[in-house]
Parts: sequence; structure tokens; C-alpha cells
Amino acid sequence: MPRTGTGPDFIEALARGLEVITAFEPGREAMSLSELATATGLARPTVRRILLTLVELGYVRADGSRYMLTPRVLDLGTAYVGSQGLWDVARPHLQELSAQTRESCSIAQLDGSDIVYVARAAVPKIVGLSVQVGTRFPALQTSLGKVLLAELSGAELDAVLAEPTRSGLTPLWQPSKRERDAELRQVRARGWAMTDQQLALGIRSIAAPVNDGERVVASVNVNTHAAETTVERLVDHHLPLLLRTASDIGADLDRLRSLPRVVG
Repeated sequence: MPRTGTGPDFIEALARGLEVITAFEPGREAMSLSELATATGLARPTVRRILLTLVELGYVRADGSRYMLTPRVLDLGTAYVGSQGLWDVARPHLQELSAQTRESCSIAQLDGSDIVYVARAAVPKIVGLSVQVGTRFPALQTSLGKVLLAELSGAELDAVLAEPTRSGLTPLWQPSKRERDAELRQVRARGWAMTDQQLALGIRSIAAPVNDGERVVASVNVNTHAAETTVERLVDHHLPLLLRTASDIGADLDRLRSLPRVVG
């Protein structure tokens, strides 16, 4: 397809890079170099250079011979959320969970040592931290992040947490490596995570993994104010609802991924 702009200031290289990003559509979350070249109509060497650039910038990650977008693309717009179909799938489940718990509920994914919020159903409550889609926090001090970090191997975990946070927030909990590893072992053993004012005063939340049938792709949480919701209430009432919601979202993502892709 022609990539000629309307004037001399048109940057063809930028246009090609955006074409590669937007080639990741529902049903095509992970693509090979050849598939991307076919989808964009670009030459393989051109696509390879674009991919290597995007990998270095953190917008794309490689998994063997296949490539996929990272949550950092949310900094540019909605291409990442659209490629996963995550918001469309999660919306009714998040809204129902929020109605059942009367609390704000969110979905996040890992980006370096941070989590990035990719979907949210909020209730009008005053909390200590403002959260919206695209907000990032240090992963280790959040329930959402603990769930995702618990999925990593020891080497992967060390590498991820070695990256500096881009959130601009200094969390209250600063664990030693031994404390960190013990916490994540507990998360793996029970299949969910909780944070009790470890990120900031007044923030208490619980989270569970979202598995699309192949891997954990995100985490979902219920966020509460510590002055209003006890740990017992969080575990006894909110947790069963949360686990069911995480399972339902994962099942829907699995069905979405298995649908045949319509060409034409």
C-alpha cells in the first residue's frame, strides 16, 4: 500500500512503525516477522528494523520467533488494549464485581518493574491515590503486581525488579530480598495476593490472576480503603467474588482467542 503523505513533512519511517504496531489485532496478539511483513506489506528487512527499534524502546517484546506489544504502548494511545480485546471482554465482569463489592476494580499488566492499569470500573470514593487506565505503580507493593511477579522465574524476577520504576511514587514497603521472595512464594501457593497499606496509607486490596487458557495475561483486583474494609471482609466476602470474576474473564479471553479470524 502507498505510504506517501500530503506534504514534504510527512515522515514515512514513522508511518511504517505505526503500521507495525496497529497490525496487532484481536486474534493476532503474537506475530512472526513474516506475518508482520505480510500484514503490513512491508519488506522483511524493514519490519525487522522496526521491531528491533520497538523492542529497544519497550513497546514490543520478543518471545522466541514471535513478537507482541507491551503495556507501554498505552502511553501512545489505545493500540495495546485494542490488540488484546481485553477491555471489551473485561468490562461487564469488572462492572458486576464492582457492583457486588461496592468497590473500584481494575485490571493491570506488567511493564518492567511497574504495573500499568489497562481496564477499570470505579466507584465514587475518596482514596489516597488517583487511578485511571494508563496509571502505573511499582508492582511489588500492589496486589495486582504481586500476582504477576509470582509468575516469573527467579532470574526473570530479578531482572524485572532491577528496572527503575517510572511511576514517580515511593512505596511504603521496602522489603529485603528474603521478605520479597517469601511474599511471592505465599502468593504462588494460594493463587491470590493482598496488599495492606504497602503502597500507600489507606490502600488495601486483593488480586487474582487472569489466565487465558495458555498463560497469565493480567491480574484483576478489588481495591478498598483500609478504614472502611477489614482484612477479614476482604478475604471472606470479596475474594470469592474476585476469583470467580478472574476465572470468567480468562474463560472469555480463551474463547476470543480461539475464534477463527475473519479475512476479507
